[in-house]
Amino acid sequence: MPMENDKIIEVLSSWNFWNKEQDIGIYRKHYLEKLDNFIDTGQIIAITGARRSGKSTLMKQFIKKMINSGKNTSSFLYVNFEEPKFSDYLNLEFIQQIYDAYLEIVKPSETPYLLFDEIQNVPKWEKFVRGLHEKKEANIIISGSTSKLMSKELGTLLTGRWMEIKTYPLSFIEFLNFKQLNIQNKLDVLSQKTKIKQLLREYLKDGGFPLVVLKNEKEEILNRYFDDIIGKDIAERHRIRKVEKLRSLARFYLTNVATSISYRKIAKFIGLSLDSTERISSYMEDAYFIFFIRKFSYSLKEQEINPRKVYGLDPGLINMVGFKFSDNIGRLYENIVFLNLVRKGKEIYYYKNRYECDFIIKKGKKVEEIIQVCYNLEKDTTKKREIEGLLEGSRDLKCSNLYIITEDFESEQKIEGKKIKFIPLWKWLLT
Repeated sequence: MPMENDKIIEVLSSWNFWNKEQDIGIYRKHYLEKLDNFIDTGQIIAITGARRSGKSTLMKQFIKKMINSGKNTSSFLYVNFEEPKFSDYLNLEFIQQIYDAYLEIVKPSETPYLLFDEIQNVPKWEKFVRGLHEKKEANIIISGSTSKLMSKELGTLLTGRWMEIKTYPLSFIEFLNFKQLNIQNKLDVLSQKTKIKQLLREYLKDGGFPLVVLKNEKEEILNRYFDDIIGKDIAERHRIRKVEKLRSLARFYLTNVATSISYRKIAKFIGLSLDSTERISSYMEDAYFIFFIRKFSYSLKEQEINPRKVYGLDPGLINMVGFKFSDNIGRLYENIVFLNLVRKGKEIYYYKNRYECDFIIKKGKKVEEIIQVCYNLEKDTTKKREIEGLLEGSRDLKCSNLYIITEDFESEQKIEGKKIKFIPLWKWLLT
C-alpha cells in the first residue's frame, strides 16, 4: 500500500528547513566553496565519500547558505534515503511520489533544489534524476557512500551531465578548526606551535570523523562506524554471507596499513579463495574503507603484477580496529600523509628499486615530487636508508623535489647535488 502524500511530507519536515531550523554543524569551507562553484554549471552534482564523512551535513550547509543569501525555504527538498520510515517503499515510483508530494504541498515558487542523500539505496534512481535534469525542472545534488557504484550508474545514464565532489573525514586544518584553533598565517603557526603538536597527537589517535572529534564517546562511535561500513556498505550491498571473514579481512588491512600486500598470501591467511579476496577487497575500496596504491612504473603491466600498498580511511578506525597507537606511530604518520595527498587529488604511487620511496606524486607524464615519511631519524642507519631511497628515486625518475616528513626535525640539506627538505608532519599538513 503506497504512503500518503501528507505522511511523506510529515516525515520530510523533520529533515528540511520549511518550518524549523536544522543542525548544520561546523562549516567545511573547502567543500562548500566547491559545491557553490559546481552548482552554477547546471550539472548534476554527485557528492561521494565514506559513511559519516560529512556528505549529509554538507548538503544542509549548502541549503542554509542559500537561504541566508535570500532563497525561500520552500525551494529546497532534502531527502535521506536511509530514513527508516521509507525503507519499505524504496523504488523508482516512490522518488516520483516524493517529488509530486513536495510540489503539491510545499509549493516551491522557483526552480527547486533537490538534494537526495544516499540515493544508491533506491533501484533505478538514475532514470528519475536524468529525466528531471533533461527537462531542467530542478537543480539536483545527490550523494552516495560508494565510488564505483555511483560512477557506474552516473557514467552509463548521465554521461557528461554530472560533476563529482569526493568527501573525506576532516583534514588536519579542519580538525584544528573544529577544535577552535583557527590558523590563518605563519604567525599563528609559530605562536600556537605547542598546541598544534598536541592536537596532532590527538588527531593521529582519534582520527577525523566529525562526530568523533566533537563527542567524548569516541570508541563507541568508531565501533559503530566500523560495523555500519562493513555491514551496510559492503556485506548487505554486495550480499556477502561470510561476514566474519569480511571482518577478518578488514581488520587485517587496518593492521597492515602502509605495507605491501599480496592477495594470494592474504587469502591463505584469512581462509578465503583468491577470487573472493580480490573481489571483497575491491568492495572495501569502493566504500572508501581502504585505499590501494600501485608501484610506479611506465609499464602498466608492471604496475599490475607488483604488490600494492594499503592505507586506511581514518587513523581513528586504524587504532580502534588495527593496532595500538603508540606501537605504530610511524605507519600512522605515513597513512596521514597519504590521506592528505588524496584530499588534494594527487596521483600517487610508491616506488621500489634497491630502496623504497613511500610516495611518488605524478602530474601528467612527469614525476612532480618524491616523499619519504620517517617518524624518527635519530638512528644514522635509518636516516641513510631514507636519503638513499630519495636519491635513487630522484635519479631513476628525473625528479628534484625531494622531501622527508619527520616528527620534528626540520632542515634543508644538499646531498650529491640534490636538495632534500626535511619537514615536520605538523608543519607539512598546514602548508
